[in-house]
Amino acid sequence: MPLTWGAEDLKNAVETMQNGGIILYPTDTVWGIGCDARNAEAVAKVYALKRRSDTKSMLVLLDAPGRLNYYVEQVPDMAWDLMEFSTRPLTIIYPKAREVARNLIAEDGSLGIRITKDPFCQRMCAMLKGPVVSTSANISGETTPTVFSKISKEIIDGVDYVVKYRQNDTAAAKPSSIIKLEINNVFELIR
Repeated sequence: MPLTWGAEDLKNAVETMQNGGIILYPTDTVWGIGCDARNAEAVAKVYALKRRSDTKSMLVLLDAPGRLNYYVEQVPDMAWDLMEFSTRPLTIIYPKAREVARNLIAEDGSLGIRITKDPFCQRMCAMLKGPVVSTSANISGETTPTVFSKISKEIIDGVDYVVKYRQNDTAAAKPSSIIKLEINNVFELIR
């Protein structure tokens, strides 16, 4: 039986983010804590909940490759091939990020972006009309939960909305691959 979500669940998640709140939601990898990536106050709430230093950047999800040019000054040519041929979720760290909250961009000006292939996340980004922060649903330094039932009460209680979709999914998820890519197509495999 395919997993489906209710329109109300999606609407509540998007409205929460539009109002500056943070959400707990399933991604194409592990469960994530998210917010509107353009809202610096919401981004600060995510850092605080995770007890994570704001010098450690977080990644964002986009719903389509065509949106990359809006959030990255220049997309390296190799990025398009990496996205096309990747067999698992892939986060690419791009140089010269723009149009997101400053506290989301790394000190070197880079930003990790994943084009999500998860239908719920795609629809959520499309309805928000922008990128959604995606960071694992755990306190910084603790084990990343692979299913909803392993997420701590502190994280669940600390968000403004918990998405209902896939809460009962028992398939253990894995984080994405991460590649840091420079304009000249020089890359570094991070994970």
